[in-house]
Amino acid sequence: MNSGRGPVTEAGPVRGPRPDLADALERGEIVFFPVCPVELPPHEDLERLRSELPRQLRAKNVSYHPESGRLRGVASRGGLRDAVLDTLTAHGARVRAFLRECLPALTEGWTVGTTSFRPIQERGRGLSAHASNELIHFDAGAYGATDGDRILRFFVNVNPEEDRVWCTKGTFPDVFARYGTEAGVANGGALERGSVDRLRGRLLRAVAKAGLGEAVLADSSPYDRLMRRFHNYMKDTPSFQERDETWREIRFPPFSAWMVLTDMVSHASVSGQHALVDTYILRLAACRHPELAPINILRGGPPPGARGPNITGAGQR
Repeated sequence: MNSGRGPVTEAGPVRGPRPDLADALERGEIVFFPVCPVELPPHEDLERLRSELPRQLRAKNVSYHPESGRLRGVASRGGLRDAVLDTLTAHGARVRAFLRECLPALTEGWTVGTTSFRPIQERGRGLSAHASNELIHFDAGAYGATDGDRILRFFVNVNPEEDRVWCTKGTFPDVFARYGTEAGVANGGALERGSVDRLRGRLLRAVAKAGLGEAVLADSSPYDRLMRRFHNYMKDTPSFQERDETWREIRFPPFSAWMVLTDMVSHASVSGQHALVDTYILRLAACRHPELAPINILRGGPPPGARGPNITGAGQR
């Protein structure tokens, strides 16, 4: 992949803060690293993830939840489970350290989410539409209530032989302008919490502090429900999924990495097996360009003829 404006921007060397990369993320660009800038787990640990976890999977992915310290998605107990937990915990710590160095302003006050491993081939996986990674969507509703804060994800393709292949149909402003009215999200009403949502949030945070850390994942807000409606519309609508002039393919070679605001960039993982994925919630107040955030696009309604950032460029087909 080459550097340049468009859906993919090649990061280049990272030594200290890179506010240009933070700006690229907020504009709806995928920041690409030809070689993962974070030290990867040792070869034997990666082999364990790749060879043993597909047979032991009991959920969509295997995920370490830092809010509870628990590993989800592995059927096995004992040695394998402990080894996988150690691998994901250590990898997550290295990714966090890198992002704090690279994006110090954007990560201020962030919430650290899961570190996951995706052991199954995405192509033809046969999941339900709303769970499928093969259908183009914006991320929404899987991380508790964001209230308009941003979803950052850091991916590494740890398959030694196969590209991980994505496709996109553009950024949130563009997709919203085209489809927001049809999806029923163009005039979604108030996006701030009312009394019921505020009470539920307080109760769930209290439960989390009492020891059930994952309780916060059950929280919601009007904004998050509206984004989930858009997410479901995209996946449920065959005409939206069709290839048209906005559709682009992006390929991520073995041991490359990329980071993206997945509430901003429409995406689907159409093929690929074995990826590490770290998820974070970034505070909207930490963004330099909050006017580009989906919550503020939703507040403004769909402007006639609006378009997101240019989606032609390098790293695509």
